[in-house]
Amino acid sequence: MKHPLPAQPRHIAVLRLSALGDVCNLVPTVRALQRQWPEARITWIIGKAEHSLLAGLSGVEFVVYDKASGVAGMRRLWRELADVRFDVLLHMQQALRASVLSLGLKAKVRVGYDKARAKDAQHWFTQHQLAPHPRAHVLESFLDFARLLGVEDLSLEWNLPIPEAAREEAVALTGDSAYLLTSPCANPRLRNFRNWSAEGYAAVIEHAWTQYGLKTVLTGGGSTQEREMGERIAALTSPGTVIDAIGATSLKGLLALIAGARAVIAPDSGPVHMANAMGTPVVGLYATTNPDRAAPYLWRDYVVNRYPDAVRHYLHHEPDAIPWGQRVRHADAMSLIRIDDVVQRLDALLARPAPRKEEEESDEA
Repeated sequence: MKHPLPAQPRHIAVLRLSALGDVCNLVPTVRALQRQWPEARITWIIGKAEHSLLAGLSGVEFVVYDKASGVAGMRRLWRELADVRFDVLLHMQQALRASVLSLGLKAKVRVGYDKARAKDAQHWFTQHQLAPHPRAHVLESFLDFARLLGVEDLSLEWNLPIPEAAREEAVALTGDSAYLLTSPCANPRLRNFRNWSAEGYAAVIEHAWTQYGLKTVLTGGGSTQEREMGERIAALTSPGTVIDAIGATSLKGLLALIAGARAVIAPDSGPVHMANAMGTPVVGLYATTNPDRAAPYLWRDYVVNRYPDAVRHYLHHEPDAIPWGQRVRHADAMSLIRIDDVVQRLDALLARPAPRKEEEESDEA
C-alpha cells in the first residue's frame, strides 16, 4: 500500500494528550520518524502533566493543551496554531475530545486508527486509517502510524531527558543507597481497581530487604488514597526499610528515581512504562488489564499475569472470547495476585546482569 505522505514531509503533528504511560510508549514512534526524516519538524500536542514528564525531548516542539481548560483551551490552541499547516496529522488519541480538538488544526493528511481500534468514532475524523492489527500492544499500535507512513527503521529508542535538578531530587531522597521503587497505586479514578494490597507490598519489601539489603522507595501522587496506602505499607514493614516519597517528587524527579532503581514494582500505571523507557527492570502487576496489550513492553516476561484468571472468575468467559483490551472492573480482581508470584519475578530480575540503561540526556531547561 502506498503511504499517504510525500517523500520528505516538512512538518508532522502528533496529537496525543494522555496518559503518562501512553506517551512513554509513543516516544519510540517519534524517534522512528526523526530517523526517517531528520529535517522534518515534529510538533506534539500533549496534555499538561504529560508535557511535564517529557519536556526537553530532543527534536520535538510541544504545544500543551490543558484538558481542564475545555473548549476555551481548545480555542486558545487553535489560535496559537492558526498559521500552521501540517503535512500530516497523526491522530493518536482515541477520545472524542481529541477528535474535536483536531478539527481546528490544519493538515494536508489526517491519519488515525483503523475502525476496529478506533474509539468514539475516531475514524470519522481522519482520511487515512491504519492497517488492521488485531491484538496489538499499545506500543505496537503507535508504531503502526510510522509503518503506514513508510518508515523503515522501527527499532526502539527513548532517550528521555532528566534535568540535573531532578537527579538532585532523587539523591536527596535515597542518598547512595541501592533501592527498589514501588508505586503502589494506579490512577485513583472511579472503578479503576488496579491496586494490589498493602500486605502484599509489605511482604515483598521485607523480602527485598532481608535477601538483598535493598530499601524500597514508595512513590505516587498526593491523593488521600495514595498517602494512606503508603502509611499502611510503612506500618507493616520493618523500621528503616521504606523511604516514603509519595507526593514528594515532580514527575521528572520520579523519572530520576526510576532511572536509579534496581527494579520497579507497580500495577498497570505510568511508572511501569516510565521504567520500561529508562531500561529499568520492572515487575508489572496485572489482573484487571490485559498485559498482552499494556504490559511494560521490554519486560513482558516478568509480568505477574492474573488477567486470564480474573476474566474467567469475574467475567465468566475465556480471555479469547472477550473484546481485546477489555478490563475486569471488579474490586477483588487484584487479590488473585499472590505474594509468591511477585517474589519469584523479582528474584528473577535481580539475578540478571545489570542491563544497559537508556542513554539519558541532561537538560537544565
